[in-house]
Amino acid sequence: MWQAFVDYFVYHVMGLSPKSNLGSALDFFIYDTVKIFLMLAVIIFLVSVIRSFFPPEKTRKILSGKREVRVNTADGADAVTVAAESSLREFIGNILAALLGIVTPFCSCSAVPVFIGFVEAGVPLGVTFSFLISSPMVNEVALIMLWGMFGWKIAAIYISTGVFVAIIGGIIIGRLKLEHQVEDYVYDIKMGENELVKLTWKERVDYAWGYVQDILKKVWLYVLIGIAIGGFMHGYAPADFLVKYAGKDNLFAVPLAVAIGVPLYSNAAGIIPIVNVLMEKGMALGTVLAFMMAVTALSLPEMIILRKVLKPKLIGIFIGIMTVTIIFVGYLFNAIMA
Repeated sequence: MWQAFVDYFVYHVMGLSPKSNLGSALDFFIYDTVKIFLMLAVIIFLVSVIRSFFPPEKTRKILSGKREVRVNTADGADAVTVAAESSLREFIGNILAALLGIVTPFCSCSAVPVFIGFVEAGVPLGVTFSFLISSPMVNEVALIMLWGMFGWKIAAIYISTGVFVAIIGGIIIGRLKLEHQVEDYVYDIKMGENELVKLTWKERVDYAWGYVQDILKKVWLYVLIGIAIGGFMHGYAPADFLVKYAGKDNLFAVPLAVAIGVPLYSNAAGIIPIVNVLMEKGMALGTVLAFMMAVTALSLPEMIILRKVLKPKLIGIFIGIMTVTIIFVGYLFNAIMA
């Protein structure tokens, strides 16, 4: 119904030809603008209600775990057992942190307080990074939008790859024992314990509606820019252009997509319209996923903000691990979908 109205407006009221580049681009822009903003409002509201059950304080408590470890043996047998149990708990912590990152609020602007809070709560560094990777990368709004636009299979691939990268990245950083690469002042900060307040349903609805308004105010420009770029590509980019330079036959398409995505800054909701057109024009799924992950999880502004709590060496290691794992995921899914 809405598509028919947009077609009538663009091609009859405005008099543009359906075969013209401008007509095709404008039709895409108007249709996707209304559709995506309506989807955003509904999805953010529903997700915000879920988020109200997972405030940052509760997330910290879940991940910290406050465990006691005892080693009092002469032959070291118990020490080996305790070490193995500790490794298992940390691995489970990586998985739990990656999953919690999907439904808990996190963005570049909150990177520093979230990181400090987790470290102060006793969350292992590797587990903390699993959360920090998953939260911006596996965006629940983008997940549901992908489901609505491309179907559950694409959405499942998106969430599984994002969680995989978060778990692997966190495990590697945890094994490298890089706690000394965190700025010293972080360990001296005491965040304190905030009382967990149980909200009524009216308070949850009010919180969700307020969050909808707050998020839309922050992302509307990025979404419009993303739709405008998508509309331009839809109307003007030759169908074989992206296939030639970033298609399945180009061996370097995935690292090229990651390199392009790193300096860009956008949230996952803003990048979805571009993803839509990239896939429509024939770019391989793995390459599109790699580009999307690079934009949302390796953005330059986030690295600048994280520099406040991480030393340059750890930031470099983090970027290196993320780049390699994202490129691996891109090649893997290009091979699977081939």
